[in-house]
Amino acid sequence: MKWQALIEEKLQALTPEYVQVENESHRHNVPENSETHFKVTLVSERFEGMMPVKRHQQLYALLADELSGPVHALALHLYTPLEWQARGGERPASPDCRGGGQ
Repeated sequence: MKWQALIEEKLQALTPEYVQVENESHRHNVPENSETHFKVTLVSERFEGMMPVKRHQQLYALLADELSGPVHALALHLYTPLEWQARGGERPASPDCRGGGQ
């Protein structure tokens, strides 16, 4: 759980109202106990007035070290508090891996 904890810690820089980091590596064709694929749901006022691509760029910059090494993929679900409320606090389900998962 080393990489997941580090990601969670770094995301605190965005002062999230809600943050959930899920290790979805087990859904992919990787060795057992891997930390390579993550789903991030984050709600922050910092995203106000920001297009989705800019929100993603903020996270990519924040997690550049992890993305250049052990982390292979991030599924990002980034919302303002108002957007999150409009969704009823629901996150999209992750699709099944098409690359040979279990």
